[in-house]
Amino acid sequence: MATSLLRVPPPQSLLRPLAVPERLLLGPGPSNVPPRILAAGGRQLLGHMHPEVLQVMDEIKAGIQYAFQTQNRLTLAISGTGHCAMEAAFLNLLEHGDTVLVAVNGIWGQRAADIARRLGTLGTARQHRWASPGDGHFPLCFMQGLVRHKPSVLFITHGESSTGVLQPLEGLGKLCHRHGCLLLVDAVASLGGTPIFMDQQEIDVLYSGSQKVLNAPPGSAPISFSNQAREKMLRRKTKPPSFYLDMGWLANYWGCDGEPRRYHHTAPINSFFSLREGLAMLAELGLESSWERHRANCAQLCKGLSDLGLELFVKEEKARLPTITTIRVPEGYDWKDIIAFLMDNHAIEITGGLGPSVGKVLRIGLMGCNSTSGNVDRVLRALRDALGCCRRSRL
Repeated sequence: MATSLLRVPPPQSLLRPLAVPERLLLGPGPSNVPPRILAAGGRQLLGHMHPEVLQVMDEIKAGIQYAFQTQNRLTLAISGTGHCAMEAAFLNLLEHGDTVLVAVNGIWGQRAADIARRLGTLGTARQHRWASPGDGHFPLCFMQGLVRHKPSVLFITHGESSTGVLQPLEGLGKLCHRHGCLLLVDAVASLGGTPIFMDQQEIDVLYSGSQKVLNAPPGSAPISFSNQAREKMLRRKTKPPSFYLDMGWLANYWGCDGEPRRYHHTAPINSFFSLREGLAMLAELGLESSWERHRANCAQLCKGLSDLGLELFVKEEKARLPTITTIRVPEGYDWKDIIAFLMDNHAIEITGGLGPSVGKVLRIGLMGCNSTSGNVDRVLRALRDALGCCRRSRL
């Protein structure tokens, strides 16, 4: 019998029911998923070319255009996370010989620089003081880089989740276009939580993720390309090095090129159902109300943290990312002890630093449905408890 050839037994762990604990996710993402979005993701599958699915995709496109504040025709959701959208932007915009200028103000600039180097197109990774975006020399650094390196693309992160810094964008698109450069912006941590205006700010490529303010499961990534970016892609002399992320194919599948839709890949249908509902909830609330909710709850959190004697990592209020707040690890404490205490005793997730902020900060996320006054009070009570229990004893 064929079964006699089996040498690997069924895993015992898979013979037990799935167990998933209930936790309040107040880290930098993912966020908790509200019941409405969970229900959407749990609907029965349809075929990825069924007209009902194509209709959902059209509704997602309209929702992204609203969230991004753009009328760009080439707007869609990548079947992948924010990292996938970052890679898709580079793969489609850049060819051999192109130069990209990367503003490194945290880990996402570092990741972008890594991707660009792998493509062999990196001109320079311009290092800025990532804790001080209000620095008056910041625009001058960009101008110097644009003049010196003559890049075809400038990359910058709008909401740097590793440091809690919100990068101002005003005038940057205009400056880039004056120098024949496209502006590529990462808004994974900022979309829906703070104002961004793709068309008005002359952003050429903007992308985000599903799992932060939109409160959908990770796995789909909104992205949009301006007409200038689209024209650059159409002028390519070579095909993008990835078939899966080829924007020509994706534009057709998403109905962005006016041609009959063709099969490209089997899309994550249930992820699209969830993303559609996340965008619908944002539209129902309204962008301005969402921005104000995140601003107010961030302000309440910052005041509460200061009252606890904790030091905010980003000093300037206008430079703080409303969705993710960073605080310096207090003296006499191990950051790992604090986050473990909150998880074990309060079922709350907060996290430590990432990339350049590892070991320096704690990060608290308030995004979408998790951005409430009640959650602020809850995490402050948990932190007060942790500060009383986790202090390292002096030798």
